[in-house]
Amino acid sequence: MMITSGKVCIENMRFYARHGVMPQEQVVGGDFLVTLRAEVDMNRAMESDDIADTLNYAALYKLVEHEMTIPSKLLEHVAGRIAQAVFESFPQVTSLDVKVIKKNPPMGADCAGAGVELHLINNKTHVETTVFK
Repeated sequence: MMITSGKVCIENMRFYARHGVMPQEQVVGGDFLVTLRAEVDMNRAMESDDIADTLNYAALYKLVEHEMTIPSKLLEHVAGRIAQAVFESFPQVTSLDVKVIKKNPPMGADCAGAGVELHLINNKTHVETTVFK
């Protein structure tokens, strides 16, 4: 058996946070969903059955939880900060999908939510880096 790729996934983490362009959104806050898919080499974990050989999704959750406590106007900024923190904390992640959804966006639309989804590559050889603060 040969694995071609593997991802550690956490689906629809729920957070109450204060993200939004409108001042009231940063005062009142709202409900958000965050989904992560982190690509890592899972060959050793498949053999060893040892958490040290994979990503600990509890640690990933704590990282996302922390980033969600920092108010931002744009969800792109929130997703970028989450990605930056994942790549800094877990250099074994080769690519990452981050999805941040605001469950009740104040735009007068009848929808389940609105947000952003990013696909990022951890290019460790790239000289220029973007820092989200």
